[in-house]
Formats: sequence, structure tokens, C-alpha cells
Amino acid sequence: MARLTKRRQADTKAIQHLWSAIEIIRNQKQIANIDRITKYMSRVHGMHPKETTRQLSLAVKDGLVVETLTVGCKGSKAGIEQEGYWLPGDEIAYSMQSFSWTTEMKDWETETHDWYCFECHFPGEVLICDLCFRVYHSKCLSDEFRLRDSSSPWQCPVCRSIKKKNTSKQEMSTYLRFIVSRMKERAIDLNKKGKDNKHPMYRRLVHTAVDVPTIQEKVNEGKYRSYEEFKADAQLLLHNTVIFYGVDSEQADIARMLYKDTCHELDELQLCKNCFYLSNARPDNWFCYPCIPNHELVWAKMKGFGFWPAKVMQKEDNQVDVRFFGHHHQRPINHTGLPLQDEIGGGDVVELQLEEKDLTNKQQCASLSRAWIPSENIQDITVNIHRLHVKRSMGWKKACDELELHQRFLRDGRFWKSKNEDKGEEEAESSISSTSNEQLKVTQEPRAKKGRRNQSVEPKKEEPEPETEAVSSSQEIPTMPQPIEKISVSTQTKKLSASSPKMLHLSTQTSNDGACQSMCHEKYTKTFSDFKDRIKADHKRETERVVRESIEKVVKADHMIPGHCNRHKHESVAKRLNFDHVCHGDAAAVLRSEMEEEKRQAVNRAIANMQTECDRKTKQVKEKCKEEFLEEVKKLANQHKQLISQTKKKQWCYNCEEEAMYHCCWNTSYCSIKCQQEHWHAEHKRTCRRKR
Repeated sequence: MARLTKRRQADTKAIQHLWSAIEIIRNQKQIANIDRITKYMSRVHGMHPKETTRQLSLAVKDGLVVETLTVGCKGSKAGIEQEGYWLPGDEIAYSMQSFSWTTEMKDWETETHDWYCFECHFPGEVLICDLCFRVYHSKCLSDEFRLRDSSSPWQCPVCRSIKKKNTSKQEMSTYLRFIVSRMKERAIDLNKKGKDNKHPMYRRLVHTAVDVPTIQEKVNEGKYRSYEEFKADAQLLLHNTVIFYGVDSEQADIARMLYKDTCHELDELQLCKNCFYLSNARPDNWFCYPCIPNHELVWAKMKGFGFWPAKVMQKEDNQVDVRFFGHHHQRPINHTGLPLQDEIGGGDVVELQLEEKDLTNKQQCASLSRAWIPSENIQDITVNIHRLHVKRSMGWKKACDELELHQRFLRDGRFWKSKNEDKGEEEAESSISSTSNEQLKVTQEPRAKKGRRNQSVEPKKEEPEPETEAVSSSQEIPTMPQPIEKISVSTQTKKLSASSPKMLHLSTQTSNDGACQSMCHEKYTKTFSDFKDRIKADHKRETERVVRESIEKVVKADHMIPGHCNRHKHESVAKRLNFDHVCHGDAAAVLRSEMEEEKRQAVNRAIANMQTECDRKTKQVKEKCKEEFLEEVKKLANQHKQLISQTKKKQWCYNCEEEAMYHCCWNTSYCSIKCQQEHWHAEHKRTCRRKR
């Protein structure tokens, strides 16, 4: 059953100031009465005495400050009872109170609900959720979530939103890991401000502790059921920071920025999961791959600047949210000085100054706003470019190249798909797949055979290199390898054998065995094909000449000798022609085998040279590292020796072993008068050698 209750009333920041005042007064061996606390709060924090008294009484009601009657033991009020205040959990306070009070003070550890509104982070009369620990002021709730009937159970906005299951846990964890990694980068400044959970009173103000490592652990273990649950933890981090450090503190500003960025990331994820994953994983040409469903392509025009190709993310009323092709692929930001001017001739846009997702500077993040382009500044992508009157700058041309690549991917049917849709795997991974299964098979077979990726050679016009830096991910974009034509080499001449060492020398400059072998094969293939054609032509001419001469000789012999001799002459000529043909075939086979042997020798020599060079480089690097190591050790030894020398030259307090500044006698010095008095009364007055 829902109910309104006052759980706490004192301001959290005022409570912490009161705690520090009581602690400092107690450390001075004085009773922390109302007068001393009021003076301290007025002097240090500028709080009016009436406000101090009010906050102190509220803190006592909340159980965050203990009020006792204490008898003075020194000064003008010795033996007089005074009202004193203690920190909760103090041993003296426990010993001076009854068992019932002790039980009451331990109730904060078993509280099931928070003490402060989850929306505004202030105390007061709050409405308690029946499913979780959160509480809300009635005024902080919208009409949709306000309590209608006090007799029925009430659920807070967070619990109602968490019930909506978005997607599978595996896929959700994949997306949330990107957001958590950004949270860790942006939470560095928050963590530098101090480990707040190590404060002894932290858990008396913060009901449910959470930090970025805890959120990351939950993401890795797949404990989140929806994106709203993840968002609620980010809001809880903001809630705890504001409660402990104050609404206007620097830590609270950092936490607000962190929560705002997290909400922005989740909004981007809800707009398009494909765009969100690709923008974080960043494979090559990641902005060019179509999403499912496809985004509408338009020409968008910022106020005062030319048209630019863009994708439409969403439309609302008369406004359009777009992402531009080109440099950063982010949404535009709505402030002055947005574009950069052309260095050669001003007047048009070179690159749009866009929202950077990796901003860590608080001032930059604070200035980001959701920019929408009016629909009248949007033109369909099919509009003739000449009607747009744009300046064809370098940035604009790069954006158009990226647009053409995107349109080509659309025509080819290359989409970004999740492997869960095809294979049903547990982990949500994405890959760019072609609609042609034969192309995908051709891509995978050479990789399995060669054990490494084939480098495809494609024209620069078709696939421009991406502007952004490629980030490694679990995804792989399949590309079609170019078929390598196999040319059989049949012959080789002595001239080729003489020129081959030069080519082999060039081939040894490659970076690995495969590249060396490929270069040798290409050079041999080209040269041997040319020689093959020339040898065939020479062989044909030589054969024709020999046949012609033989026929002439036979004809002459026919006129000179009888028929029997003529027949024997014909047989001898035929045998000689057949012998010439066989000799040419054997020569081709020999040349082919010699060519293969020289190729193997060239590859072996290249491998040996590379191994020798690698060993030499490794030896040089090891020697250099060893020299640097010895130099660093020598430097550290000198520094250590200097520190020891400086330490020996100083005098040290005999009581606390800090650096001394007061000399007493021959081997006794002190850092302060306090240490001198303690040591004097303890033992030194009996052994002091100083002349009196």
C-alpha cells in the first residue's frame, strides 16, 4: 500500500558541515555544544546561527547527530552539565546512551528505502515505491505517475519503465559495453575527487551505493534486463553524488554531465542500432553501409551555408534530424561559428563543425544541443546538383564520394546484419554480409587455404578511404579477392637467365614471404609470356625456312638421281624435321624446370636475407634496450644516493620521527613544541644533557 511519509528533513550538505564541526571541536578535547558549533559554522561556512540551530535540531530528529548531556571537566564550566553533540556511532556516545537508543541508531542499516527524493535529491514528505528502494516527492512526479488511490500499491517511474523488455540480453550487453567504456573515460574526473564510499559516514546518507566499475561488472555479467534499468543505475550514480557532495558542487556537475551523455547515447541507440554499433566499432567505410531499415538520403542545408549530403534519422513536426556524410558523421550543433571556412576561398563550408561523441571537456559538452534542420532546407537526393548552387570544396567532394559508395552498397544489397539473426549464437555480433552467397564463399575459401587475408586491389573511385580512424572490433567486412591468372611458362632463354638476378634482388625488399613470392611470380610471368611469344614466332619462321630449303634440295635431287635414291632422301628429310621438333619440345621442358628451380632459390634467398636482417635488427634493439636499462639503473642509483645523503643531513624528531626544527641536546630534536612536551614529561627530563 502506497503511503506518504517524512523520512528525513535535514539538508545533506548542512549535515556534513555539522559533522565536521563536531569532529573538530571534539578533537580539541572540548564539548561540542551549540555555541561552539554555531561559531564554527558561521566562521567557516557562513551559515546564520538560526539556520545552524534549525539544521542541528533536524539532524537530531533524523538520527544523524546524537544529543547528550555532558558534564564539563575543566575550565569555568567544570562540573556543570551541558548539552553536547556527538557523531553517530561514536564509542563515547554509545556508552552514555541506553540500549533503546542504540537499537534506534542501528535502524539505518536495515532501511529498505532511500531517504531522499530520487528526482530532486532533497528530503521531505516522500512517496515510497512498493517494488524498489526509490522514493519521490509528489510534486516531482508527472500526472501520469502520481498516486491515485492510497490503498492500492504504487510503482515509481523507474519500475514501470524497467518492465518493458527491449531485446535479448546478449545483444543488449554488446551495445551497453560501448556506453560503459565512454562512462569510464568521462568518470575519471569524478573518481579523482576522492573515493566517497570510503568516508565513514557515506552509508548514513547514501542508501544504495553504485559506481562505474559496478555498472561495468553488471553489464559484463548480463544482469540488465532493459536499457531503462541501465539508465536507472546511471541516474542513481548522479543521485548519490548530489546527496553526498551537494547540488552545486563540482562533483555533481560532472555526474550530471555523465548522466546526460548516457541518456544521449541511449537515445542514439533507440534511433538506430546499426548506426550506433557501426559508429562505435568503426570498421572501414562504416558510415557507408545501409541500415535496416534504410535511412532516407537528402541534401540538408544549415542556416547560412550550402547543401550537404546527409541521412535522415528522425522527423518531428517541421524539423528533421540528420547525420551528414563526410568527416565526422555526427549531428550538427546549434551555436554560432558552426562551419569552418575554406582556406582557399571563403564563403562555403569545408567541414561542418559537428558534435564529437568523445568530448571530455565539460564546457564543450555543456554547449551541445539537439540541432534540427527545418524541412524547407531539405531537398531530395535525386535533385539536380546544379540547382543547389553548392561550392565543390574538398570536404564536399569527400562527402559525395561517401554518398556514392553508400548508394552502391544499397544497389549491391550489402547490409549490416547481426549474427544472431542467421546463426542464433549467444553473443550478439554484427557483420557486413553480401546478398550473394557465392561471393561470401569465394571470400572465405582463400582465407582458409592461405591462412591470411588476401589483399584486394580496387580502384580508389569506388571505395574511398574513410576519414575516421578505424577501430578494431569483432566484426569483419568481407571483400572479394581479385582472381590471379595462372600463366604456364614453357620456355626460357639465356638472356632471361642473365637478367633474373636483378629481378630477384628487387623481390627481396618485400615485407613477407607471400609478398616476395607474389612479386617473383608476376615478374616471371610477364617476362616469360613475352619470351614465349617471341620464341614461338622465331620457331615458326625457322621451321618454315628449314622446310622450304629441304623441299628445294629434294626437288633438285629428283632431277639428278633415280627414284630409289629419291625415296631414301625423302625419309631422311622427314626424320630430320621430326628430330628438330622433338629437340624444341625438350628444350622447353628443361627451361621450365630451370625456371621453377630459380624461383624456389629466389624465394629461399629472400627468406634467408629477411631472417638475417630481422636477427640483426633484433640484436640492435636488444643492445639498445640493455644500454637504456643500465643507464636508467645508474640514474636511479644516483638519485637514491642523493636522497640518502639529503636524509642524513637532516635532523629528525625524537618523538614522532618527523623532520625536526627544535634542538634540545646533543642527539635530541623535535618537530614541534607538542612533541617536546610529550617526550619531556615521558622520559627526557631524566636523561637530558642540556646545560641549564
